Amino acid sequence: MEITEAKYVASFPTVTMCPPPNKPEYAFIGRSNVGKSSLINMLTNNSRLAKTSSSPGKTQMINYFDINQRWYLVDLPGYGYAKISKSKRKEWRKMIENYLIQRETLACACILIDANVPPQEVDIEFLDWAGKVQLPIVIVFTKVDKSKNDQVEKNMEDFKSKMLETWEEMPQSFITSANKKVGGDELLDMFSTINEKFYDTYG
Repeated sequence: MEITEAKYVASFPTVTMCPPPNKPEYAFIGRSNVGKSSLINMLTNNSRLAKTSSSPGKTQMINYFDINQRWYLVDLPGYGYAKISKSKRKEWRKMIENYLIQRETLACACILIDANVPPQEVDIEFLDWAGKVQLPIVIVFTKVDKSKNDQVEKNMEDFKSKMLETWEEMPQSFITSANKKVGGDELLDMFSTINEKFYDTYG
């Protein structure tokens, strides 16, 4: 798939305020500072599309990007960010869960995992919740260029082993690097396949 047009639509504080559900949507979610915005910018080949920041917690609402006027990329707030109040964390979590559960045109939730760190309990907990509510998900390992290959491989294998303690089988996974432009084509190919099925079904 080639992205010829990508534009920011708006940011929404609740799922009920999101655009009409008439296009397939692909949500990006992960721990704060996992590289969601950088990956979106790589996929769309637009370094200014999604705002990136070295400070975690930059994304605070449901951010919509219209792609080729046929589907949406949705940037969700990061989970597990400690430097905010408990009430704010609870508010963000509710917003995220409401979107993921209630949004009828959510085609896939891409759970981003930093390949440079060992398995994090907050990631495993979120994935277990996603499995329980039967979300359509894939795992996207990010920043694979930041550490030595053997360490990245170990972290990913350890993560998969940890998941398989509670999962019967691993969801589909992708390996990406926004800096090296790795993995984008594979993700877009998957989106394209799902889009075809969506429009075959709904027109």
